[in-house]
Amino acid sequence: FGGGGGGEPLLAYEFEPDTKSEVLTDLQEYLLTSQIFHSWMDGAAAEQGSRMTAMENASKNAGELIGSLTLKYNRARQARITTELIEIISGASALED
Repeated sequence: FGGGGGGEPLLAYEFEPDTKSEVLTDLQEYLLTSQIFHSWMDGAAAEQGSRMTAMENASKNAGELIGSLTLKYNRARQARITTELIEIISGASALED
């Protein structure tokens, strides 16, 4: 079991807790905590990505709905104008007779 510094064995270092098993236990706890935190952060990032996608789709659908409703409104307005013009023309031709 060697350390990373120049090929020196782990036995050459002095540990603050006197036993290596206590150091290894602390390292295992740190590793587990780090992995849990990493997993939690991955979940949070995935949630934010999902929310962004949902909002993008909602905005797109709202734009399409606005376009559709605008077209329907314009058609109804044009039909109303056409009806009024026909009534005016019919009234004018009835007066000529």
